[in-house]
Parts: sequence; structure tokens; C-alpha cells
Amino acid sequence: MSVSRTFTDFAGKVAKWAGHPAAFSIGAATVIAWAVCGPVFHYSETWQLVINTGTTIVTFLMVFLIQNSQNRDGAAIQAKLDELIRASAAQNRYIGIEHLTEEELDELRQRCETRAKAERLDDVREAADEAEAQAREKAARAAAAAAGG
Repeated sequence: MSVSRTFTDFAGKVAKWAGHPAAFSIGAATVIAWAVCGPVFHYSETWQLVINTGTTIVTFLMVFLIQNSQNRDGAAIQAKLDELIRASAAQNRYIGIEHLTEEELDELRQRCETRAKAERLDDVREAADEAEAQAREKAARAAAAAAGG
């Protein structure tokens, strides 16, 4: 088994465990036990150092584990979206846009917004034309009924 696979499995398990309610309960119990021990150790510097060092180490390591999990989740979601785009009538040019610069993404977003506004305007115009055609049809039927009746 490769180091990468081992780390991925380990990071996934730790991230899953850290998000479990039991992990919060253990963390809260640890802090409470530490606080209760304060008077016993006369709130000494060593007593403070224990919690500070422990939380610093856990926080430092968790940053990397959580980032690894988020990177994998993001890549998996991106691959799924790319496959949906590829398999649908959507434009394939959007596959891989996560690699663009911020400026390029802003420009692409602007073009998409402009296109969406134009499409909405076209939809409104189509609806208005359709309503007008229906009104003319109704008037013609009414005129025919009045002339024939």
C-alpha cells in the first residue's frame, strides 16, 4: 500500500471521527477535566501549558487532515460535475475552469450573467408574442362568432 493511499485512508477516518458527536464530547470532557484540575495544581504554569500545548498540536495536525479531506472532496465533486457537463447538452468548454485565474473566472461569470439576462429577455419577448397571438386568435373567433351568430 502506498504512502499516499495510507495517508488518504487515515485522513478520511480522522476527519470522519472528528466530525462525530462523540469527538466533541471527548474534547469537552477533556477541557472540563483540565479546568477541574486547576485548583489541585494551583493554576500553575504547567497546568496551563498542558492544555495550551495539547490544543496547539491537535489544531496544527487537524488543519492538514481537514485540508486533505476538502481537497479530495472538491476534486471528486469537480470530476462528477465535469462528467455531467460532458454527458449533457451543456457546453464542454466549462470542464476544467477551476484551473483558471480569478480574473478569467470573473470574465467567464460576467459572460454567463450577460447570456442569462439575454435569454430571460428572449423568454419575456416570446411570452409577450405568444400572449399577443392568443389575444388576436380570441378576437378573431369572437368576430367570427358575432358575424355568424
